[in-house]
Amino acid sequence: MYHIELRHLRTVAALRGAGTLVEAAERVYLTQSALSHQLKDLEERLGCTLFIRKTRPMRFTSAGKRLLQLADQVLPLVQAASLDLARLAGGESGRLYMSIECHSCFEWLLPAINAYREDWPEVELDIAGGFHFQPLPALVRGDLDLVVTSDPIEEGGLAYLPLFGYEAQLAMAMDHPLAEKEWIEPEDLTDETLIAYPIDRSRLDIFTLFLDPAGVNPARMRTAELTTMMVQLVASGRGVCCLPNWALHEYIEREYVVARSLGEEGVWPNLYAAVRAEQRDAPYVAAFVALAKETCFKNLVGIVPTDDEMEEANTASP
Repeated sequence: MYHIELRHLRTVAALRGAGTLVEAAERVYLTQSALSHQLKDLEERLGCTLFIRKTRPMRFTSAGKRLLQLADQVLPLVQAASLDLARLAGGESGRLYMSIECHSCFEWLLPAINAYREDWPEVELDIAGGFHFQPLPALVRGDLDLVVTSDPIEEGGLAYLPLFGYEAQLAMAMDHPLAEKEWIEPEDLTDETLIAYPIDRSRLDIFTLFLDPAGVNPARMRTAELTTMMVQLVASGRGVCCLPNWALHEYIEREYVVARSLGEEGVWPNLYAAVRAEQRDAPYVAAFVALAKETCFKNLVGIVPTDDEMEEANTASP
């Protein structure tokens, strides 16, 4: 069986659009002699003629028409794939499937995504739903392309691009006894109901950075999917919760709740965009991270540069 090549399909397509072999040869950048030889060789290998000689316009045989049909199906797909590969090589196109470990980040992430889609329409962008899986291992496997996280793991092949730092604060009802304190100690929560997102405690700042190091557990735990639901429960005296300072700002301003620092110095996690190391310099990835940072520092109250950025700035200072 003779294998049909792309050059054969391009040749018969050129023949259809041309009146003569001379015109067709010019379209496929061959001499008339080379084109005639290619057609003769193709017909001999296929065992049938493709067009009727000495007719104008050129008339195709049934075999020629079938080859033209194949050309019409295949050549547009090859051209589209070539354009896509060129965009990928130039960093203009790609896939950006992301997951957010920080529930309250949706508040600033969605506007950033909308703006990004306008600037990078060729990038396939989507958000993985749910929080009941480990996103960083999924990133390593290639199931995801970007994870917004405050909990970097030592995993080869990942790069963490800094977004911002924030203070994790304890929110409580306006008349809660702990509101009288300047800051909160771990032992203050031994009799409290802690309201948190329905995720493993190893992914909650208040445990990893405040309670676990002190060996303290709250009296009870209660979960809520939404930030607004958590704040409503806190405001009604059903418990306390730990949220980023920027997420609490609006509710504090409206005097729904009050917030206190965790410890005298406060707890200040950093938020990162985790990507696979080989993708960190891809233009469409770098553009998303830059846009996300710009959106955050423009709209969120109380955020600061990450520890990494502060250290880099101090090192660069004379």
